Formats: sequence, C-alpha cells, structure tokens
Amino acid sequence: MRIIAGQHRGHRLHANAGDTTRPITDRAKQSLFDALQDCFVGGGQRVMDCFSGSGSMGLECLSRGAAKAIFVERDRGALATLRRNLDEMKMTDRAVILPIDAYASSEELHPEMHDLTIAFVDPPYSHTATGHWRNKLDALLRRLASNAMIDGGIISFRHPTNITIDAAALGVKIVRELRYGDMGITWLTKA
Repeated sequence: MRIIAGQHRGHRLHANAGDTTRPITDRAKQSLFDALQDCFVGGGQRVMDCFSGSGSMGLECLSRGAAKAIFVERDRGALATLRRNLDEMKMTDRAVILPIDAYASSEELHPEMHDLTIAFVDPPYSHTATGHWRNKLDALLRRLASNAMIDGGIISFRHPTNITIDAAALGVKIVRELRYGDMGITWLTKA
C-alpha cells in the first residue's frame, strides 16, 4: 500500500495488523483517483475518510493538495497506524482524527464534518447487507449527503458488488459506479 501521486508519491504506508481493516489495492486506488482527479483542481478541498483504517484514502488526498482530511476510525490499532502514517509524512497539521463510532455521526454530525468535497465511506462489508447495520449505514449516507457535502460533493461508497443502493430513499443521486472484481465503489451526490 502506497501513496499514488502528489507530494508524497511512492511513500509506503503502514497497514494495520490483523483483520480489522480491508486496504484498497494500489491498482483500484489508482483507477479511483484517476477518475476523481478533477476534484483536486485548485486545492483547498476538505475530505473525509470514514472507517479510515490506516488512512490510505485521506492521506492520498492530502498528498494531492487537499487542505484538510478528517479521519473517522474507532479501532485503537488502526488509529495508532494512522497516526504513524501522518507523523512520517509530516501532515498532522492538515489532519483531524475523530476516534469515534462513525454511526454516531448519523444522528448528529461532528462539527468538523462540513463543506466536504469528497467523503470516502468504507464500512465493514457485513454492515452493507440488510438489517440493523445497513439501517445505520443508510442513515449515515443520508446525513452526509444532506448536511456535510458541498454542492456537487461526492460520497465515494465502497461495498461488495452484490449490494444495491436505493438512491431515492437516501436522498442521493448515483453519479458513477466502478467495479473491481467483487468490490464496488459507487459515487453518490445530493439529489
């Protein structure tokens, strides 16, 4: 796992030990950020890496010139790895780490979660199926779309390819769908 482009291009990232996170492959990350490149024109973006793990997506954005990245992660091991990556890349001054349950944000957004250009939402795959966790996830996506994103801001939602998204129920519009084997990434924007 490494930074693909920008100021820290080629920098190897530390990954969290154990099975608590699911890092995106370099190939899929390259393809995703190639598609997102217009979002980084001019700099100054605020991004969020929700269920961030070691912070790969937010760190990539900071390397590409984003002004601030908000990392939401509650796992202690992942938080330690994220802090280590930020320290090594000397980007702690442009980062906000929220060691909270991401679903708490679905009830009331943290004050840092506003004016976001991109929000990466990468929950555990088990949360994307039907039931209690999926209801919490849908509430989070709905709240982000309606209250956290700038006009035209993109929520990049990572999920298994067999998952369906009811855009109307979430108050979002599906902008793009990307597929990488059994992994899907769907871009959502406020309807």
